[in-house]
Formats: sequence, C-alpha cells, structure tokens
Amino acid sequence: MTFNAMKSTDIFKCVQCGDCCKGYGGTFVTKKDIEAIAGYLKIDPNRFVEEYCQVSGGKPVIAQREDGYCVFWDKLCKIHAVKPPMCRQWPFIESVLVDINNWRIMAGLCPGICKDVPDAVIKACVANELSN
Repeated sequence: MTFNAMKSTDIFKCVQCGDCCKGYGGTFVTKKDIEAIAGYLKIDPNRFVEEYCQVSGGKPVIAQREDGYCVFWDKLCKIHAVKPPMCRQWPFIESVLVDINNWRIMAGLCPGICKDVPDAVIKACVANELSN
C-alpha cells in the first residue's frame, strides 16, 4: 500500500489494551457529557460529578484510580457507548496537528499506533478524523 492511499484505519488499530485510559490529567467532561454519562449510569448528573469526577483547571474531569486508570476502565470501557469526545477521538486529537511529535509520543505508549508513517499522512488522517 502506498502512503497516499493510507487511511486512519491503516495507522491505528485499537488493541483494547487500555493504555489510553491511563495517564495524567484526566478527561474533561462538558455538561452534555455529564448528562449523557449520568443517564447511561442511571444516576443524577450532580451525583455523577460528585462520585466520578475531579476538578482540574476549574473544570470537571473523569477521575482516575490510584493506579492511574480511568475509574471507568475495567479491561474495557464501562461507558463506551457514551464516552466523551476526547476518548472517542483517540489518537486522532487536535494536539497532533499542533505538534506531530505528539503522535510519536503517543505511539511510544500505545501498541495500536503505527510508528513508521510519514508526518503528512498522519496529519491528513488526523485532520480527516477530526472533520467527521
């Protein structure tokens, strides 16, 4: 396959390892995300924020367990159907367009990310995914 013909599915294949569900900073959630996740869990949105979120930069983020994993990671995402955009978009995120080295950093942590792909292909795939 030529680089010109590569698609997003050619440069990333999720292996469901959960490595993207571990790290620092957490996942910001909007009011819409909070309502969707709370509805999915069948709890009040305020209770969701109290029990499952932390505050970072004045905004709610999904909490992380002591081992660094998201509180909803249990060998699979327990809120997969309603997970926030940041989680759904992984690894096709805006910061890759800002600095292509972010792809290389993520590829060092994620076994599903292809490493030997030209920057232009990565940027094109990320831009395409973000526009959908």
